[in-house]
Amino acid sequence: MTKLENSAHRALVDYMGLTAHETLLVICDEPTREIGIALQDAGRKICLESYYLEMRERDINGQEPPAVVAEFMSKVDVVICATYRSLTHTNARRLATKAGVRVGTMPGITVPTLNRCFLADSDEIIETNNKLVDILDNAKEIVLTTSLGTNAKFSAVGRKIISSTGVHRNMGEWGNIPSGEVYFAPVEDAVNGRLVIDGSVAGIGMLNENIIIEIKNGMISSILGGEQGTQLDDMLTKVGGKAKAVAEFGIGTNPKADICGLILEDEKVMGTVHIAFGNNISMDGSINVPIHIDCIIKSPTFTVDGKVIMDNGKLLID
Repeated sequence: MTKLENSAHRALVDYMGLTAHETLLVICDEPTREIGIALQDAGRKICLESYYLEMRERDINGQEPPAVVAEFMSKVDVVICATYRSLTHTNARRLATKAGVRVGTMPGITVPTLNRCFLADSDEIIETNNKLVDILDNAKEIVLTTSLGTNAKFSAVGRKIISSTGVHRNMGEWGNIPSGEVYFAPVEDAVNGRLVIDGSVAGIGMLNENIIIEIKNGMISSILGGEQGTQLDDMLTKVGGKAKAVAEFGIGTNPKADICGLILEDEKVMGTVHIAFGNNISMDGSINVPIHIDCIIKSPTFTVDGKVIMDNGKLLID
């Protein structure tokens, strides 16, 4: 068995809990064809029926798949979305999980990421996530800073804190696979300050210079940062509405993940946090726009109601 075959098998059995009496749908597009075929082939050896569906690559993260794809997603037991753009925050995914389907999303997945991230101990990720969920629950004030100038404040009051471990074995469970993060939708109009993005940005990749984002009452007021900063601004402006609203704050908890320019892996890296803009309906927020862009911040410090939880990228939760 090759590394790819082994990783595909682990993804389906260990993380998605695929069994012999179930049906599987693998959705991919041209850039992820190799992985999609490997997953469908692995599923064929495990379950009752394993379907492969290749669609045209989406333009942006969060864009809906074709109606026929969305319909098919609700008619199987397990769906793997191994697509270049993210289908995580789409109505198609939400309707499938509402119907009891288990959905694992792999936006932009590559063979190295697949092989690397599944080496993490899932029990360790679950333990770390559980501790962070307890710490963040109903937090009144979170202060995020970095040595590069990030200084922002936000609140988790009344918000659901979500643990994404990559393990989805029960009806209706969903999330990224591989994974390792804790995230939530901050109170929308209570986010203020400056963010210095120095890692990567979804849809752009690794940054060659920092992007500076000013936030006022939960909305972006300005973006600076050369060509990539302009690219981010254009992506959000093109969608309009509340695409420039702060949607998410997340903490990476996968010790095997590395920053590589692929947001699926980057946002899971231990010692980083990420801020996303756009849609947050899936995480109990109120912003419903067809875009969701994560931005990675390296080696941050953040406090929760005055207590230091991460110091320069090191978690202090034991």
